[in-house]
Amino acid sequence: MFFRASFFLFGLVWITMAQLLAQDEKEKTTALKDLLSRIDLDELMKKDEPPLDFPETLDGFEYAFNEQGQLRHTKTGEPFVFNYKEDLHRWNQKRYEALGEIITKYVYERLEKDCNLKKEILPVDATEDEPKSFIYVSEDALSNPDKIMVLIQGSGVVRAGQWARRLIINEDLNSGTQIPFINRAKEEGYGVIVLNPNENSLEVEKVSDPAKKASPDASDEPAEKRERKEERENKKKKDFYEKYRNPQKEREMEHIPIRENGSPEEHTLYAWDYFISKSLAKNIFIVAHSYGGLSFVNLMINREAEVKSRVRAVAMTDSVHNVWHQEASKSIQDWLREHCCNWVSSPEPLDTLVDPMLNDCPRVSAGTEKHELTSWKSFQSIFKFFSNALKDHEDDSSSSPVTTRSSHRIKHEDF
Repeated sequence: MFFRASFFLFGLVWITMAQLLAQDEKEKTTALKDLLSRIDLDELMKKDEPPLDFPETLDGFEYAFNEQGQLRHTKTGEPFVFNYKEDLHRWNQKRYEALGEIITKYVYERLEKDCNLKKEILPVDATEDEPKSFIYVSEDALSNPDKIMVLIQGSGVVRAGQWARRLIINEDLNSGTQIPFINRAKEEGYGVIVLNPNENSLEVEKVSDPAKKASPDASDEPAEKRERKEERENKKKKDFYEKYRNPQKEREMEHIPIRENGSPEEHTLYAWDYFISKSLAKNIFIVAHSYGGLSFVNLMINREAEVKSRVRAVAMTDSVHNVWHQEASKSIQDWLREHCCNWVSSPEPLDTLVDPMLNDCPRVSAGTEKHELTSWKSFQSIFKFFSNALKDHEDDSSSSPVTTRSSHRIKHEDF
């Protein structure tokens, strides 16, 4: 009996203490909320994060490319440092993006000055005021009677002449740009066309529409009033979070699509119709990285007969195409098996056959496990592949009228 009473008394004391502690925690929470409400987090965080104003030139960033094509600090000689300001990832990312825009312009300059390519505006009949894109072509791109090479990059922030921005900044120009491909192609007598599949829209600052603001007369409608109140509450919660995560408000931007070039697939098709197919070259060769492979397969689906009659070989590098999802016909799949090779990221040595995921075109190792490096690592093999494909085609053309498909098969033992 005494034990039961003691146990009951102990339980009562424990519950009372828990209630007091809970009350204390509640009061502390209320006090903390009150304190936070008095702090202007926007101003507090702005003091921690520098303004999002960055230089507009490499010199302004105090970086330059050395003789080896490596980006180095002009004073320290050190490689690019992403984490320039510790614990300010967003600011560092914005700084990296600003440098990336400068890199894009720098590559354009190299294409024009060093590679002697010229810019062709798209659409070809664009008016002065509408959004425009462009590609780069060599002087003989449309007049070369023998052969041309077309370069198609992957998706993302990269623009004409680039394989990977990260490689340009952290490695060198050779691995990250298409410049070595362009120079080698010109040395071997190819005309060159460099596509720009990610330049799909014009970015402009969004202008708020006063007409979309709620009318003051709507305040007498209870349902809408409730909705607006909920919207305001949700906005307060969102703004509270944004003040911490994104203290400096950025301009709202909108994208105006470029006519007939609003996606990588549209751009590739347009470039084929207005430039590639109009070339005098009897032999067309294509290098397509990552999403560029998907864009090429889409081109085949839409221009199958034209592509088959003139494209001799396609070198894909870690292509993300999928003949099933893209609904490529059996005839296209057969053609890909005969005229295409995909150099994929793999730990195996360069040119080692890799088990195919789909039975559409042969897959060989690019000699690297890094996706963005596959084009550069397979550089020599791609030119050899093209040379063999052209030789096979010429041999078939000069032999008997009846030719076999096997003569076009990829000779992996030659790599």
